Amino acid sequence: MEQFLSYKEIQAKCEHLNTIYEIDEEKFYEVVEHWADQETAIETKLLASFSGLLQVVSNEIVRMEDVLDMKPSCRMGCAFCCYFPIIVNEMEAKLMKKAIEEFPEDRRGRMREHLAGYYDKYGDRLEQLNGIDFAADQNFKKKYITSQVPCVMLDTKTNQCMAYEIRPIPCRTYMNYADPKVCEENNMPKETVSFEFLYEQYMGALNEFLQFLYEGGDTGFIDYPNDVYKTDYLVNCFSPNELR
Repeated sequence: MEQFLSYKEIQAKCEHLNTIYEIDEEKFYEVVEHWADQETAIETKLLASFSGLLQVVSNEIVRMEDVLDMKPSCRMGCAFCCYFPIIVNEMEAKLMKKAIEEFPEDRRGRMREHLAGYYDKYGDRLEQLNGIDFAADQNFKKKYITSQVPCVMLDTKTNQCMAYEIRPIPCRTYMNYADPKVCEENNMPKETVSFEFLYEQYMGALNEFLQFLYEGGDTGFIDYPNDVYKTDYLVNCFSPNELR
């Protein structure tokens, strides 16, 4: 029988992590420094840096789990956390959309079909959710998740993310090490762990790379620095007819 961690055990391990673990910031900057030196198109540099930094975030979480001897209980097809509000800045949204443009045509076609059905089904409820001010309302997450509107990237037939490899930091860093039932039985379970503090290193390296490109006079499809300061719900960054 599989053994899951209790809430107290998870708390103790996370507290211990704070005393013994140091984030390897160099790994983040190595990604952008590598692509800064490459003789290739700006768009290629941006997408490769974006994907590389997301992978570094995932790798860092694995390192922390190894240090603490923790294994996530999240399973394929488990999508309870995919009903949380996901907030990104305009730069991240543009990078996601450009990355999706590189997906095979059949995959993009499935996404176009999905988006059309999604906005048709949830359009009215999304208008209501947009009235929840995530910048001012401390309870915005609870209010949003109780609506049970799934993430725009969730295929509810399979309970799988349609853009898993480029999923944003909030999705990538939210983990469960307790019994999976805590997610099934609670909208906001206390047992779950967020490694979202890694956003600081991820965005710091990405921002430094954009500064470098800006100083060179070409930031590609990113309107820098304006896109860094525009934030919104991820669902508002896509539209039914947007994907080529």
